[in-house]
Amino acid sequence: MKYDVVVIGSGPGGYVAAVRCAQVGLKTAIVEKYTVLGGTCLNVGCIPSKALLDSSEHFHNAAHTFKTHGIDLDNLQVNIQQMIKRKGEVIKSNNDGIAYLMKKNKIDTYYGLGSFVSKNKIKITGVDGNVQELETEKTIIATGSKPTALPFLPVDKKRIITSTEALSLTEVPKHMVIIGGGVIGLELGSVYARLGSKITVVEFMDSIIPTMDRALGKELQRVLKKTLGFEFFFSHKVTGATNEGDVVKVTAENPKGETVTFEGDYVLVSVGRKPFTEGLGLENAGVQMGDRGMIAVNDHLETNVPGIYAIGDVVRGAMLAHKAEEEGVLVAEQIVGQKPHINYNLIPGVVYTWPEVAGVGYTEEQLKEQGRAFKSGLFPFKASGRAKASMDTDGFVKVLADKETDEILGVHMIGPRAADMIAEAVVAMEFRASAEDIARMSHAHPTYTEAMKEACLAASENRAIHI
Repeated sequence: MKYDVVVIGSGPGGYVAAVRCAQVGLKTAIVEKYTVLGGTCLNVGCIPSKALLDSSEHFHNAAHTFKTHGIDLDNLQVNIQQMIKRKGEVIKSNNDGIAYLMKKNKIDTYYGLGSFVSKNKIKITGVDGNVQELETEKTIIATGSKPTALPFLPVDKKRIITSTEALSLTEVPKHMVIIGGGVIGLELGSVYARLGSKITVVEFMDSIIPTMDRALGKELQRVLKKTLGFEFFFSHKVTGATNEGDVVKVTAENPKGETVTFEGDYVLVSVGRKPFTEGLGLENAGVQMGDRGMIAVNDHLETNVPGIYAIGDVVRGAMLAHKAEEEGVLVAEQIVGQKPHINYNLIPGVVYTWPEVAGVGYTEEQLKEQGRAFKSGLFPFKASGRAKASMDTDGFVKVLADKETDEILGVHMIGPRAADMIAEAVVAMEFRASAEDIARMSHAHPTYTEAMKEACLAASENRAIHI
């Protein structure tokens, strides 16, 4: 078969790229090495983790806040098997939804490992060993990423696990030691802490979520310690872990250079992800690699080989599903001569703990490093009527604006529904709004989004009304 475009990989970047290619009139095929569509995000990432986060949050609230709300429950228990079963149902529903999108848009779907025979020829090796070949004018590589492994700490997938295994445990751990204080570790740690696990985070850096505004990590650390009993050990270099049956011993070097040991029945290795390019046969097409195992691309996401593009986790930039989606659309539209753009500074980052954490634009640390004059406005949720009503008073919204022009340069929030609220900040910054612009807009009362308005008022000559 001959196609205008073949997309390798069906995660958020790949399937969105395929849909957009079909929409703009290109004959499109998508190749997926597993037996279901959706990639890491849908099957062992974003979607299943959110399903478990929601389930565990219901349990936590039932155990800790329902009584205050006037709801009395007896003999509250966790049915982890049902929780995992529901997660599977959520995944399947989304799998079916993507398969429907492929059918609706007349995109041919091939299951098997896709690899380059040459620039314009793709070989598909099925799980049964059968081989097919496709001819294509253009190819979009969207093969995603996989958990980073530590060479001195082998994962056995039983007691020493990655995020993939953590999404399908059949019991609630007594004590989970998490190596890494990033997004994935904190989200999965939250799931099991809510269900009764003791959580210990061992982090090489001196803070959690270190790439986000420092104020967010500081507040999240405080809340996780207060509400879920998290323990944090910073500036600790993990040196090894041994599975001793029901116990795993983790060794680390503390800031003084001393060896310390942590014991838990499960150890979650969550130190980031790396691009997945194995088996692609990139050398057969002459595609060059970049830094840290990524595929090298230009500003149009085209590799050194004309007509071969790469998007998402296999190229530079944040490893985020929505970033991959935007890149998939960009490539599809470029192929037919359109001129789309992506402002990478305005791709939001989110942590789906509770409270949720979200940020977009420049952090305070980045602005200071740039030597840029800015002003800051902060509004705490403890002063929000809506947050008081829902008992979600931890956190704040912080707005950073240019000192002279008042243009919003960054918005960083931790609080209820921050993952949804950050969209207002993205829209504002995409249209280069000033803090005054947002402060002048009517926000429904009572809502959490009033905190955004108040933070903008605080940034504008300290005019916040409710604090």
